[in-house]
Amino acid sequence: MRQAFRSWVAILFMAGLSACSTIQLEPLPEGMTDQPPPDWQDRSAKLVQFDHWQLSGKLAVRQPTDSGTAIINHWIQEGEAYDLALSSSFLGMGSTQLKGVPGFIELTLSNGETYRSGDPDSLLEAATGWQLPLESLAWWIRGLPAPAGDFRLLFDARGELAIIRQDGWEIRYDRWHELQDDTPALPARITALKDSKRVRLVVSDWQDLNP
Repeated sequence: MRQAFRSWVAILFMAGLSACSTIQLEPLPEGMTDQPPPDWQDRSAKLVQFDHWQLSGKLAVRQPTDSGTAIINHWIQEGEAYDLALSSSFLGMGSTQLKGVPGFIELTLSNGETYRSGDPDSLLEAATGWQLPLESLAWWIRGLPAPAGDFRLLFDARGELAIIRQDGWEIRYDRWHELQDDTPALPARITALKDSKRVRLVVSDWQDLNP
């Protein structure tokens, strides 16, 4: 039943990809193309179904008001539900845990105080000062555009995904992890830019939690 559901989600998602987007087109960076390679549809369908995973790594945020880094002790994604544990000395955050699903977040600070909100991005910004699109990041970190919102995909000369442009963000893919089995390569480092904000995420380890 779960496999059938994931296949149905993948079909709907691919329909959105093939419809492309209405994002305002800008000149292509040198060496880039917006024409997907022949294996892109198959590759992206497999990434959509790669929806139970865990990673660890490091997060760095730079914005006009403040900057900082955090260790990602774990980021566990189970479908739409996430469990993200961060450690940072920035602004006295200490150990911070974020659990949620689209439209809801529970944030627990190192002192045990817990906050809940139906606006995950606003709560995260109020607690840490960081402006992060959490729900979109769960897609971008796999090398996929988020399902909601227009987007544009740019590929390099080797056919690798190089840039996603979505919701005013430009997500650049710098390095990739080659995994075993049938899972496509997953990002090892991404940089997300919007106006004067920059978010860099380095993944040291990926784990497939799919049953």
